[in-house]
Amino acid sequence: MAKLSRRLASNVPGDFYVDSECIDCEACQWLAPDNFDEKNDLARVFRQPEGEAETQRALMSVLACPVSAIGTLKRHDYRIAESMFPERIDGPVHYCGYYSPKSYGASSYLITRSQGNVLIDSPRYAKPLVDRLEALGGVSLMVLTHSDDVADHEKFHRHFGCRRILHEADASSDTRHLEILLEGRETVALDDEILLVPVPGHTPGSLCLLFRNTYLFTGDHLSGLPEKGTLRSSRRTCWYNWGEQIRSMERLAQLRFEWVLPGHGRRLHLPYEAMSAELSACLRRMRAA
Repeated sequence: MAKLSRRLASNVPGDFYVDSECIDCEACQWLAPDNFDEKNDLARVFRQPEGEAETQRALMSVLACPVSAIGTLKRHDYRIAESMFPERIDGPVHYCGYYSPKSYGASSYLITRSQGNVLIDSPRYAKPLVDRLEALGGVSLMVLTHSDDVADHEKFHRHFGCRRILHEADASSDTRHLEILLEGRETVALDDEILLVPVPGHTPGSLCLLFRNTYLFTGDHLSGLPEKGTLRSSRRTCWYNWGEQIRSMERLAQLRFEWVLPGHGRRLHLPYEAMSAELSACLRRMRAA
């Protein structure tokens, strides 16, 4: 729970505030960009919410924060904000919120479909989210993009009975028992909608999931800068091998997609041709880094 005694001086006066426990995961800035931004590498409230809609977005940020660093002076009813997760992004793709401190505040996503819903990476196991997932049809499959973002995978497996997929190169004592461990670097078609693409670089076993040749879930391999319409892949946060990450990006350049949906960083939506051109530009920047 956020504490008023730790309230950051960068917050404007008023009901909502961020305290010094913030880890700058950007959850609040995704959810309520009209009220939260960043200063000195920490989130802050730069403008207090006005009206019901902005207040609910700010309350969603309180729920999503992985370290409970967002607080309020007033008492609020969270039922509406709870009902807004998972939040639909586009078509059958939803954003789960409820970040976990175990994955340093990584985003997770839900794909709803008649063949069985797919959870990409693990959010925090929270009853309001689990109840909403049940209402949307549960979870049949959990795809873990890499070892950093597995969070509460075991709790979700026990509750929903979902199969879990991870690349064996990222398996640890906590995940070596998963139902499906991929091997090698060949792409794997799970069905006519889902393609799993090994992209070693950030970690040895990083994976991307391509859904319907439109939505690319990238883990920590690739993210967007939507205000600039650009893509980025960070050498600073490459934990395994930068050369491998470049080669993995070259593999992605052979695919068609118009959404990049990352674990860390911002999502980006561009038309197919523009996304392809920007991916080529990102590759040039990576080679020069």
